[in-house]
Amino acid sequence: MARTTLLTNALLVDCTGNEPRERASVVVEGERIGEVRFGAPPPTGWHDAILDCAGMTLMPGLTDAHVHIGAVDVNILDQHREHPSNLVALMMARILEDTLQQGFTTVRDAGGTDWSFKAAIERGIVDGPRLLVSDRPLSQTGGHGDWRRATETESPEIFCPTAGMRSVVCDGVDEVRRAAREQLRLGADQIKVMASGGAMSPADELSATQYALEELRAAVEEAEAARTYVMAHAYNDESVRNCLESGVRSIEHGNLIDEETARLIAQAGAYLVPTLVTYEALSEEGKSYNVPEDVIRKIEEARELGIRALRYAYEAGVRIASGSDLLGPLQDRKARELEIKTEVLSPMESLLSATKTNASLFGMEEEIGTVEEGKLADLLVVEGNPLENIAVLQKKTNLKLIMKGGRAFKNELEES
Repeated sequence: MARTTLLTNALLVDCTGNEPRERASVVVEGERIGEVRFGAPPPTGWHDAILDCAGMTLMPGLTDAHVHIGAVDVNILDQHREHPSNLVALMMARILEDTLQQGFTTVRDAGGTDWSFKAAIERGIVDGPRLLVSDRPLSQTGGHGDWRRATETESPEIFCPTAGMRSVVCDGVDEVRRAAREQLRLGADQIKVMASGGAMSPADELSATQYALEELRAAVEEAEAARTYVMAHAYNDESVRNCLESGVRSIEHGNLIDEETARLIAQAGAYLVPTLVTYEALSEEGKSYNVPEDVIRKIEEARELGIRALRYAYEAGVRIASGSDLLGPLQDRKARELEIKTEVLSPMESLLSATKTNASLFGMEEEIGTVEEGKLADLLVVEGNPLENIAVLQKKTNLKLIMKGGRAFKNELEES
């Protein structure tokens, strides 16, 4: 018989879109939510554990649609030159553990992490969030995933480690198609493509447009044939519009978009994944981690325009998801993304972006993202009310219970 846990006396923020409810009780049966009720709690005699949540908020586990578990250093341009892959793999395990302890129970890796880390979590070798992997992102020569410096003329494969910030450089429809198929063969949950220049890449600007339409379409066709989708790194209007025309489902960053492009994202039914916190973090601390001046310049450009792009997307009715894109030790700021977004979104809307909307983006809306009967018991109990002060989610000490699939990975609640 499955173990049962009763969580009682909570303020429930179920992230379905409903208003918060007082005196809520949730019964966890095995890995799933068995019952949600309000007012008098269910009979207590048959539960294996009863946890009192009085004065605290019960909500779904947080999710992050844009992480890089393999970014073990802030300066990812030199990471593969500094650390052997075996060391990087161990550092990645520590990042996974810390991500779960920040209250993130499901994350989508935006490139670099392969199926083996997902397997390590599923087998209980490492404690970490539920993990959706992209394996190696697809980049054109000289694109955002081509890590070679101008002085380095060897094949890009030489600079692709076996663990960490891995990518595959491929050009032309046939090479893109083959690379996408290879990532799917290796267990990728979705395909990642680099469709514009980026801040952390050595050979391009944010305004650069990368991959031709037919190349992007090839990646989308292969993903859709495998019943999944493409997520695309894209900053500027032309690159985002190319992605939409090609059928890309998930637009990452989008800091440079205008109002018309925002409307096109909404019309296409695509998702926008802002990653505002990484620009703040890199602007504040990048130099101390030896991030090059040219990269900092591009970071400042993205930071300056990020809130404007978010406002355009919000006003256009775009489905706004939630990502962080943080690097190395800065990954402890994941929940700060939610507070930054409240410059445009309400606190509830920001919470929904990191729960219900992300779950829909992942194709997991029947399993996670809300506190409802039958869903996986991915739950947080938080000291404080995130709707009154969303910053409470940024302190690990405020997270009194972290539960993933019915298993408590942290529990500081009193048991009766």
